[in-house]
This record gives sequence, structure tokens and C-alpha cells, in this order.
Amino acid sequence: MSAVDVGKKILNEANNNLNELAKFSVKDLQKIKGIGEAKAITIVSALELGRRRKGEEYKEKVRITSSNDIYQLIKPELMDLQKEEFWIILLNRANRLIKKEQISSGGVSGTVADPKIIFKAALEQYASSIILVHNHPSGNVKPSQADINLTKKMKEAGNLLEIPILDHIIFSNEGYLSFADESLL
Repeated sequence: MSAVDVGKKILNEANNNLNELAKFSVKDLQKIKGIGEAKAITIVSALELGRRRKGEEYKEKVRITSSNDIYQLIKPELMDLQKEEFWIILLNRANRLIKKEQISSGGVSGTVADPKIIFKAALEQYASSIILVHNHPSGNVKPSQADINLTKKMKEAGNLLEIPILDHIIFSNEGYLSFADESLL
């Protein structure tokens, strides 16, 4: 029997009702011609995942409205680090969080932020905008010339791809600097 025929037979045994099918045990499914133990376990597992997803409460995604929102969002990842890390925050059209992702981890005084990796991540997640974030373990949030150059390069690339860079945050345990707030973007 083809996979389609087996699927039809399974549904037929459950009176074409997925709720009835969800009540079938592995042993019940194995009684159907063409279903072995492995396939029966796979079906029961898939139905259980569906049941759990249906039972999950929808959680609204975090909305970014200020540089402080960004700081609070990334704080758990960057607080107390002794080495530099570069992260991106990917947002949808409503400035709601799609994903925060670490791009690189470096040494005490620097890390690499490759635009190709950053925009690849944004494109894969269908992001509408990006926020750049990196930490300064020293606590000094003053941007280096390299920080300024990178931000300029990223902004230009974002404009070409229609994925704007909304901000670049330099994080420290004591506070942060927002390129957008300081009119450096």
C-alpha cells in the first residue's frame, strides 16, 4: 500500500476524525495493515505534539519602543561578561521581537561583526528591521571609531536591502549608549 493509502486507512479506522485518532494507542495503530511499531510511535508522537501546541497559550512578542527596552531585553545575555559579544535583535514590522541572536564572541577589547552573517540571519527570519548590540566589558560606552564605521556600513547595507538598522546599542553593566538617541545613526 502507498503512504496515501495507509493514511486513508488510518483515518477511516478513526471515522475520519482526528480527535478519535488521537485516542489510539501504539497497539491500536499497529493493528492497521501497513503500520509497524516505529510508524505507530511516530503517529502517536505527532498527535501529542499537536495536542500540546493547541494547549499552549499564545504569548505576545515583546515590542521595542525605546533604547531602554533594548537594554532590558539584552541584559540577561550581556550582563557581567568579561569578553565582547555582538548580538542582533530582529524585529517585525510592528517592532515586535522575532529573535535575538548572538553573531560573535571575541576578546576583552573586540569582536567581529560580519555584515554578511548579520543580514543572512535577518533574511532567514524575514526581519523588517535590525538592532545592533555589543558590549564593552570595560564599562566605557563611548563608541570607538570602529563602532562608528561599522554602524555606518551596516546602515548603508540595510538601506539597500530595505532592512533598516534602527539602533546600535553599546552595552555595559552600568548603562548603555544608543546611537539613535545620540543622533549617531
